Amino acid sequence: MKVIIAEKPSVAQGIASVVGARQRKDGYLTGDGYAVTWAFGHLVGLAMPESYGFSGFRREHLPILPQEFRLVPRQVREGKVYKDDPGVVRQLEVLRELFDRCESIIVATDAGREGELIFRYVYNYLGCTKPFVRLWISSLTDKAIREGLRNLREGSLYDNLYLSAKARSEADWLVGINSSQALSLAAGQGVFSLGRVQTPTLAMICSRYRENKQFVPRKYFQIKVSAAKDGIAFSALSRNRFDDLETATAGLREVEDGGMLAVSSVERREAVQEPPLLYDLTALQKEANGKLDFSADKTLTLAQSLYEKKVLSYPRTGSRYISEDVFEEIPSRITLLQQYPRFAAIASALRDTPLNHRPVDDAKVTDHHALLVTENLPEGLSQDERAIYEMVAARLLEAFSPHCVKEMTEVALSAGGEIFTLKGAVVKSAGWRAVRGEPEEEVEETTLPELQTDETLPLLASETVEKQTKPKPLHTESSLLSAMEHCGREIGDGQLRTAIREAGIGTPATRAAVIETLFARNYIRRDKKNLVPTEKGQAVYDTVKDKKIADVEMTAAWEDTLAKIETGEADAPSFRRDIEVYTAQIVAELLAATLDVAPSGEQCTCPKCKKSRILFFDKVAKCADVDCGFTLFRNKGGKVLTDKQIVGLVTTGRTPLVKGFRNREGRSFDAALVLNPDFTVGYSFPDRKPQGEKSGRKR
Repeated sequence: MKVIIAEKPSVAQGIASVVGARQRKDGYLTGDGYAVTWAFGHLVGLAMPESYGFSGFRREHLPILPQEFRLVPRQVREGKVYKDDPGVVRQLEVLRELFDRCESIIVATDAGREGELIFRYVYNYLGCTKPFVRLWISSLTDKAIREGLRNLREGSLYDNLYLSAKARSEADWLVGINSSQALSLAAGQGVFSLGRVQTPTLAMICSRYRENKQFVPRKYFQIKVSAAKDGIAFSALSRNRFDDLETATAGLREVEDGGMLAVSSVERREAVQEPPLLYDLTALQKEANGKLDFSADKTLTLAQSLYEKKVLSYPRTGSRYISEDVFEEIPSRITLLQQYPRFAAIASALRDTPLNHRPVDDAKVTDHHALLVTENLPEGLSQDERAIYEMVAARLLEAFSPHCVKEMTEVALSAGGEIFTLKGAVVKSAGWRAVRGEPEEEVEETTLPELQTDETLPLLASETVEKQTKPKPLHTESSLLSAMEHCGREIGDGQLRTAIREAGIGTPATRAAVIETLFARNYIRRDKKNLVPTEKGQAVYDTVKDKKIADVEMTAAWEDTLAKIETGEADAPSFRRDIEVYTAQIVAELLAATLDVAPSGEQCTCPKCKKSRILFFDKVAKCADVDCGFTLFRNKGGKVLTDKQIVGLVTTGRTPLVKGFRNREGRSFDAALVLNPDFTVGYSFPDRKPQGEKSGRKR
């Protein structure tokens, strides 16, 4: 018997139908020589400090540097202690039994860093030694699964991927646990969360916010002139910028005295605009934020749902290219989109056009190619899912369309000793620009009359125009994702910048979670589309901004090293030693710091003892009185509760309706959270009675 392990039950069911495993058992499906089982995400993780004998927050414990990290089943809090999640323990026993009985294992967790870590942690925790191979596919269609099963890869090919994922996980533990405890001890009250990627990201938001708010705009003036020829009117601005109105007005008089504009030069050129590359996850998140106002986390959730519905390729990709063999499938994908009403006409036209080869580059495809639609037409999508699907489909058509050709005209005019410039653009061939056909996607055209050098035109109107310099805008999620992705390009040290030019902080798969964590910690908030720091976030930033924990350059360098571990260019033990030294340094810096801020922007009294206040921790909120033992976990059904939601829950007994919870099968549902009489938390569904979490669990 062969065991196939997937990352979640819904994926396992799809694989089971392909291999003929149709008999349902407790925790797996079996048939035709296969047992197809599943995880529920991370079944096993790194033990908390208590497992190493470090209870509470004490200066003398820091830094906590385990000699060997221990793996434990996912934990839940009961009273004052953490206990193994019973559902996780049951599934681990199913896996242990299947691994003991099988000849070999086929690893079908998500084909990426976290998917690899999910399996390896389970494999190592169970002490399994059975051989395993990897199902490495970029979509979950039946065709992709069959092809992947015919081309299984040796598990050892992904050892470096695992070592990189393990190193990242341990580094996040070391930096997060130690820095959070150190800053909390320095504050003297409350708990403050810091992290290897989280804190530099907060620093970027706060730094831009301060720069924007402290910016002093400077006024300047230009002269605007208007003329016309052949019935076509146009305007131009002076190249010169005047610091004061008096000087600008004097220049305006000289221009008006002549009453004519002379054409100094006319330059015409053909501009070829290549189509955009295909989406990787970050590019999709940025555009969805700009056009649809979707958060990065929402876009990832929708893309993951479309992947599991077999209509989109693997979403957590960092590549915007495809390989030559995948390029062979593109004509059939374009033909498929002829059946999709919105794209029928453009797909039909593109079918008979030579495809643009720009997005095809084997050297720029690593684990996964760029986001593509699959060979399956979507059915039953939500409005938001359809919006993301159509973005990916439109980008596929754009990327393989001909380039856009524009005729560009640049004209210089002169009068009264001033030079005036204007530009015109006329689209000669729309090419890829024709795909979306939306007003905001169209090229802004400025049609100019036929002007000749040395001709003169009557000056029809003139005026001074007041303008002012503008600060860099506040970060949106879109611009923050760009900053996280490309921060290596902004590094001041030339040698370091060259070495890690393409390094960012975080990965395409983790950046959305980092941003959501900052919201959950009440460090940032949304102001329309902008991200602005809260008072608490600014206080933390003021404390750490000059310290190593907030150093974007260092974080980018760590990311570069982790990428090199994945490719075998760096070794994990050396990285671990460096991270431990770094951890000791940041602990020393933070313990010597002072933090002048309340422990949370939200304050409330414990609902159980009705005496002590609630402290807001990294993953939980708990009563300040350890003898009371009231604890509330932030993560509920895949949603991270904010401080405000927790306050509402413990003070009123329920939250408003929360959208987007996910059950263990990965299905989304909406519910309010309620505080039960025994101080556990349950779900309350619309028009239904409250339901405790335990009774609502399924496997």
